Formats: sequence, C-alpha cells, structure tokens
Amino acid sequence: MREYLLTLCITAAVTYLLTGPVRKFAIVAGAMPEIRARDVHREPTPRLGGIAMFFGLCAGLLVADHLTNLSEVFEKSNEPRALLSGAALIWLIGVLDDKFEIDALIKLGGQMIAAGVMVVQGLTILWIPLPGVGTVALTQWQGTLLTVALVVITINAVNFVDGLDGLAAGMVCIAAAAFFMYAYRIWYSYGIEAAAPASLFAAILMGMCLGFLPHNMHPARIFMGDSGSMLIGLVLAAGAISVTGQVDPDVMKLFSGSERNAVHQMVPVYIPLLMPLTIIAIPAADLILAIVRRTWRGQSPFAADRGHLHHRLLEIGHSHSRAVLIMYFFSALIAFGALAYSVNAASMWIVLSVVFLSAIGLVLLLLPRFTPRAPRWAEGFVPPRYRRRKAATVTASGSEAVVNELVDEERVPVTAGASGVNGATALGSRSRTR
Repeated sequence: MREYLLTLCITAAVTYLLTGPVRKFAIVAGAMPEIRARDVHREPTPRLGGIAMFFGLCAGLLVADHLTNLSEVFEKSNEPRALLSGAALIWLIGVLDDKFEIDALIKLGGQMIAAGVMVVQGLTILWIPLPGVGTVALTQWQGTLLTVALVVITINAVNFVDGLDGLAAGMVCIAAAAFFMYAYRIWYSYGIEAAAPASLFAAILMGMCLGFLPHNMHPARIFMGDSGSMLIGLVLAAGAISVTGQVDPDVMKLFSGSERNAVHQMVPVYIPLLMPLTIIAIPAADLILAIVRRTWRGQSPFAADRGHLHHRLLEIGHSHSRAVLIMYFFSALIAFGALAYSVNAASMWIVLSVVFLSAIGLVLLLLPRFTPRAPRWAEGFVPPRYRRRKAATVTASGSEAVVNELVDEERVPVTAGASGVNGATALGSRSRTR
C-alpha cells in the first residue's frame, strides 16, 4: 500500500507542478478558443491541461517501475507498456484537437486505433463471466471488438461530462478511488497477481486527477481539454479491461462447487466492472441521452449542445459549484454503492443506505435556490457565498441618520471579455499595486 501511495503522490505532484507552465505554454500557443454558445465559462480559458496529466502518468509509471513490489508488475505483465502506448497516441490526438479543432470522426478513428494498440500489446479482454453461464472464453476477434468498444465508450463518456470546472477530473477521481479499492482487494486479499496492474492504473489515475483539480476548480485557470479528458477515460477503461477480462473468477474460489456457481456468486463484483458504465454511470447516462437527443433532432451524435446534465442543473437554478458537488455526490453514491454491494451482496443495510442517500440527493436537486449560511463563528472558514449577509452602513451628509443596506456577497456574473475570471491575468492588463 505504501508503494501505491508513493506512486499516487508523485503522479499528483508532477501533474500539479507542470500545470502552471503548461498554462503559460497554452496561452502562447494560442490554445485558447473563443467562447462557444454551449460554454459555461465567461471568457476564453487556455486548454492543453492534458499535457501535464500525461507527464504525470509517465512519472507515475517510471516511479512504480523502480519500486520493489510494483516493479514486478512490469516484469510479469506487458499491460503498463500497452497503457503507455495507447495513452501517448490518444494524448497526441487530443493535443491536436485542443489546438486545431480536428473533426469528430478523426478523433473517433484515433480512439479506435489507440484501443487497437493496447490490444496488440496484450491489454485485452480474454473472457467474460456471465451469470448462470460461467466463464465464456472469447476469440481473438471477439475480445478485440469488445475491448475497442469499451475503450471508445468510456473515453466519450468522460469527454461528454467535461463541461464544468472540475467536474470530469473529480468524477473520474471518485470512480478511480472505488476501482482501486476493489482491485487492491482482489490482489491483496486473494493473492491474484493479475489484479496488480489494475490497482496501479487506478492509483496513477487518482494522482493525475488530484494534481490537476487545484488548477481546474471554479473559476478554472486552465481546462484539461480533449487531451486530458480522453486520456483519463482511456486509463479508466484500461483498468477495467485488465481486472475484468484477465482475472479468472474461479481462481478466487469464493464458492465451493462448479465454475458456473462460482461465477454466479461473483456477479455482484463483476457486473460493475464488466462494463464500467456502472462506475461512471452519470457520464454514461449523459452520453446515451446526448446521442438520443441529437439523433432525434436529426443532428450528428457528435454535435455539441447545451443539453447535458450539468447544463440542466444550471438551468434549474443551481450555482456552478453546487452543480459540480451534486454530480460528485451521485458519482460517489453509485461507485461506492457498487463497491459495497460487491463485498457483501447479502447485507440489507447496504441497500437501505443507498436508498437513504439517494433520497438526500433528490432533496438537494429540489432545492436549487437554497443557500446554506454558516454560523457567525465559522464565517472565516467558508467561501463568501456561504456567509451571512452583512449590513453596510451609509451615513447621510449633514445628519446622523444611518441606513442599513443588505449586501449579497454572491459572485456577480461577468460578461465575456471582462477581467477577473478564467485566465484573466493572461488576457488583460494586470493591476499593479505599489
């Protein structure tokens, strides 16, 4: 566990330290497109944050290769090299898109090629466990097609949800945390070495997201762009492919009896990972709804619009930060709920807890205009929008009359081009104080 923690910290530190220079490079390179109709931010913000995340990935893999226990992953498996090859290709395509806005079909083709590169190097689905059937071995073509489909779906699900500051990085980090706990449990508790690469991928993915989030929280100073969203989607898919399609469920021997019964007993564990759409259920649902909505209107499935789930949260009255936190809440509820259910599917308390927390989430959705106020003693520790309204004292000239005026400390929307929000110091003159 200490080596995983060290790898996570190194990845996060490299990503965090490189994001600042990458932001300056993106401004100089002109990777800062104009505001589009579907955008939520108020002024042009540099992209290319995926550059820092990719080098964080490389640093994490390099450090893990020199650690005592994790180095065995590189000796016994070719999956880390396969991940790095596919990640480098998808990252390069993303960088070109962030700068030159390449066609959506070209990006789709690049995603399929990146998945194919990983398949050629051994990161592929060999078999799938099915309830009531058993472990079904796949042919080479079946495994390749399923792997490519899984990678493409996960990449686009993450890419579609990347619409608010800090949303994609936070949701993927939550999913990676739940995924790491599951994969580490299989590797450590059952001694299955085939789950070690998935644990490593999840730890590195958490580091990439945690290192980038401080720069990407609202108001964001830099966006990860397609170079970042497609990259973290590919890493998440690679971990799911590694632990689902290459770990034989019968090796765990959780159920004494036939292989069919063993697989049936493992259904609560393997269904969330067979198709990681359960782990990233909200991005997947957003992806499906977007495709249905656009094709219903006669548009291309890749045509951008303002109908995503996070856009709808803003339309009903939620603030930017609260919309992100609500998405975080439901992502954590689904991911960790599936994790808890996989550990003990017979516990009714897990089901009741998920239902109770879901009810709390629904209440939060129905209170878009409710702003909680912190008590007086805690106002110094919370953002201004959560403090109580202060009384501004105005003294009339020539008299002692005092007029109290309530001042709302909520952030006032800024029109495009005004300084003070996303990347303002890079676009306008910076005020200097002596």
